[in-house]
Amino acid sequence: MPYRRLPNTDNARFKALKNALEKGKELPPFKLAFSQQTLQKILSFLPTFEQAMLLQKQAYTFQVDKNKDYQKTLKKVKLYISHFIQVLNMAILRAELPENTRSYYGLRSYGKNVPPLNTETEILTWGQKLIDGETTRLREGLSPITNPTVAVVKVRHEQFLDAYKFQKNLQKRNHYNLEKLASFRSKADDIILNIWNEVEKTYKDLPDDLKREKAKQYGIVYIFRKNEITKISRFETNQKEIG
Repeated sequence: MPYRRLPNTDNARFKALKNALEKGKELPPFKLAFSQQTLQKILSFLPTFEQAMLLQKQAYTFQVDKNKDYQKTLKKVKLYISHFIQVLNMAILRAELPENTRSYYGLRSYGKNVPPLNTETEILTWGQKLIDGETTRLREGLSPITNPTVAVVKVRHEQFLDAYKFQKNLQKRNHYNLEKLASFRSKADDIILNIWNEVEKTYKDLPDDLKREKAKQYGIVYIFRKNEITKISRFETNQKEIG
């Protein structure tokens, strides 16, 4: 015997409930294969479930769309931080600045190398260190680093910090909507299971093939096992040969 496969995605759940609702609107109560009580549950639940799906999709799409701008801002600030450090190191190499200049920025242990800038935290940390270090140097009357100046680095750093906070808020919003949608899945599954059970009970006295055909009209999905598919194929082949 084939087995039923309940929906396992939100779109499939919505489709199953929508199909049942359309049947409920199309047929009079005495012809409908599931109860009016179940129909009322669908009418009450489906709009809420659909709204949750819509909000989650909108939040995800908006986050993905804004992430493109965010990545551009991230690459830009990373470039300016890296260039500032490289200019500093070249000035030291040319003996235009003493080696201990690196200490102002917390770069002493990195020597001629640029520190890791692989994560958002590292980028934010080093951006702030460069700003603080250069501010201290200028306060002491020392010559500024140029191309880029710390003022340019600061602008890029602040732009990235704003973008970082905004992106984190979008992630939280998306996660909230995803969790809210997930909280409806159990109820959706219960209603669908109830619909399918009532439909099968209505058609229980019909021959198996006809019963399944009727049930499929209500969105019930039947899956044949591999050995059953083989038997059906053999039967159809024999029928063709007889014909």
